Amino acid sequence: MAGAKRVAARSGAWICFADECGQTLRASKATTWAPKGMTPIVKVTAKGTVRVSVAGLCCYRPGHRSRLIYRTLLYHGRKGEQKGFREPELIGLLDAAHQQLQGPIVLIWDRLSLHKTRAIRAAIARRRWLRVYELPAYAPNSTRSRRSGRR
Repeated sequence: MAGAKRVAARSGAWICFADECGQTLRASKATTWAPKGMTPIVKVTAKGTVRVSVAGLCCYRPGHRSRLIYRTLLYHGRKGEQKGFREPELIGLLDAAHQQLQGPIVLIWDRLSLHKTRAIRAAIARRRWLRVYELPAYAPNSTRSRRSGRR
């Protein structure tokens, strides 16, 4: 990631780390303790397949306060409704970040297959203010390197 830091420093860009996540709001099934012979009854009020997805950017630039820019998406389980973020929503998030930060962006994100689609690559190519770096496929584990004799 040293290359991304140098590029950001030269161009006065914001360094933004991006990630997406999703969480279901369905009540989880669990076990609990109860007196012998007394079956516990747990009332659950949340039913259905409600899911919340969040995509966010943590943005940093020397001399400025850090920023968190995010978007949420609610999925109710209806026919034709999308479960998570797609290309248009991610591109919209990047455009909103550029507008809010008012400067070039060096984006660092994971190797999610959505980030490699043709539509995303075309959108990145059209935005001269955006430079993208991918995180490595894996991070070295310190115990693994000790076992193999490398440090």
